[in-house]
Amino acid sequence: MSESLGSGPVPRPQTTLRQQLAELRGPAAAPHPLDARALAALAANPGCRRRALLDGAGVDKAALASALGSPSGFGQSQFAFMRGNAFEAKVKADGGLELMRLLGVAEPDGVRVPDLAAAGPQGRAARTALELREATAAGTWSLLDHPMLALDVAGSPAYLEPDAVVVAPDGRWTVVEIKSFPMIDGSADAAKVGAAARQAAVYVLALERVAAVTGGASVAHSVLLVCPKDFSNQPTGSVVDVRKQLSVTRRQLARLTRIEDIAAGLPEGVSFDVEACSPERLAASVEAVPHAYAPECLAACELAFHCRGRAREAGAVEALGRSVRGELGGLTTVGAVLAAARGESGDPDDPAVAALRRAAELRAESLEAVGACR
Repeated sequence: MSESLGSGPVPRPQTTLRQQLAELRGPAAAPHPLDARALAALAANPGCRRRALLDGAGVDKAALASALGSPSGFGQSQFAFMRGNAFEAKVKADGGLELMRLLGVAEPDGVRVPDLAAAGPQGRAARTALELREATAAGTWSLLDHPMLALDVAGSPAYLEPDAVVVAPDGRWTVVEIKSFPMIDGSADAAKVGAAARQAAVYVLALERVAAVTGGASVAHSVLLVCPKDFSNQPTGSVVDVRKQLSVTRRQLARLTRIEDIAAGLPEGVSFDVEACSPERLAASVEAVPHAYAPECLAACELAFHCRGRAREAGAVEALGRSVRGELGGLTTVGAVLAAARGESGDPDDPAVAALRRAAELRAESLEAVGACR
């Protein structure tokens, strides 16, 4: 069927969002799960439509970055992964006796540990919700090992798997995060604790959705962080208040543009199928989705090196950091900033332009003074 000049574009066939995301990912590619760590990073940068779409479609961003020629160094080493698994197994050994002792349970032998096995993430999430309700109604201590929680993210479901959730006799649910970094003299690395708190806040948010429809249930806004004590492999626990992280995560996730709105604005031919597409087509597809790069992405996103390269090529001030970008106002490129500082362009009444010109004058005076001293 031909299209006349005045008839407009041929409408796309109506497909469900799930079908469209599967087509973007590639028919042969299994969806890459969106875990709490990735969700916390997404919430920290809600303006990045590129990450929101790729995560929502389940695209393997590490494989995509490699195909684009910008492989990522982001991720956990195999040694750290094995060490973390071994430590978690020690904490949960014997039905979680050590873990329950860290929570102050006097008689951990009577703790209920339900079986959460089910088919697929949806089945496991439903089974987890059922066991949470039953544990709350039973009025006894219960330990849910690797439960599955569901959370709606920009219109797309995400399935999250915390290390453990403990249900107290009074119906209070507590998230347990088990990490392999050490806690020395009762304290751990602040950056690692902060990352764990942001991750745990995502679990708390997902648990609140289940607790809202469970009579007598409440979710603790403090989580139990379990780490090795000093330089040993002995578990020790610390209670971490995540109310601040929870508030920020809830607000940032609410700001995310819905996945279907991003997908609806894509041009024809966009595909992130690493197996079927050439690097050139993949690059064009990635560039068709707006991004919001910041240096913090290097520690949280597999595509950060690719986005940084494009930001530098465009001379975008975002590559210098969010704080710098905020101070520069309407000056969006490094070239515009330098031109404003030299007095070649820019409104002199603009506070950012005035500050740049004053800084340039001070620099020139300092260099002149140094030259005079020589």
